[in-house]
Amino acid sequence: MNLTKILTGVLLIASLFLAYRLYRSVQGTIEDRESISITESAIIEKLKLIREAEIVFQSVNGRYTANWDSLENFIKTGQVPIITRREEITQKSYGVEEVKVIIDTLGFVSAHDRIFKKIYTVNFPDNGIFMGFKVKEGDRVIKNQKPYSIKVGEKVNEPPMQDEGTITKLEPLKVGDEVRKGQPLMTMMDYMFNPNIDLSTLGNVPGQNGIKFEIFVGAVDKSGLKVQVIEVMDPKPVNPIRKPSNEAKNRKPLHFGSRVDVSTSGNWE
Repeated sequence: MNLTKILTGVLLIASLFLAYRLYRSVQGTIEDRESISITESAIIEKLKLIREAEIVFQSVNGRYTANWDSLENFIKTGQVPIITRREEITQKSYGVEEVKVIIDTLGFVSAHDRIFKKIYTVNFPDNGIFMGFKVKEGDRVIKNQKPYSIKVGEKVNEPPMQDEGTITKLEPLKVGDEVRKGQPLMTMMDYMFNPNIDLSTLGNVPGQNGIKFEIFVGAVDKSGLKVQVIEVMDPKPVNPIRKPSNEAKNRKPLHFGSRVDVSTSGNWE
């Protein structure tokens, strides 16, 4: 074997080695980004749950809590009143009206249901003639599914669903009934968060063993009135660009709320 062949072989091996190193570098960067994206999505979902739980806790107790055990116990055993407000207007002399706001408690719902479940009504989108349901109570419908039909003018339409969920109630309608826009059609229920989450891990940051969210509860003065504030933050971001010192809001550690302003917005929104 002459020197030329030896050098050619060495250069080929070196080229292959460098190509592999470059591939692994690029592939490693892509995998790291995917891992960070997945972890941050889980962190955001957990922050949304904590935010909803704190808002409901505050509505019942008049304050936020910085104690994870208290928040967990509230979700498990708390009760939230179902309140309605109505006004009574009394005509006084000289055309003056006295408005009295009356607050009634109709009952209670569990804190778990109030936090985890979303209940909403689906209404008719147009005036027309009801042509029948294609679903029944207890069915789960998905987005863009067409669960009923309505005749508008000479055309029979099958409006697609804008959301998904489980049907808890169908209105007592018969084929041929005249309906109007905005009239209730069905009641739906869906979970905003995973109802099977282990609440004992509520304060744990996903993907970071042993790390808990940093939680701050306090009060600020707003025009002489003390108002509660809350901030919950990921103290050790997996994304290296997220630093407390960053000027850009979306480059700070994932968090919701503020220590100085009355807000519960998240910096991912």
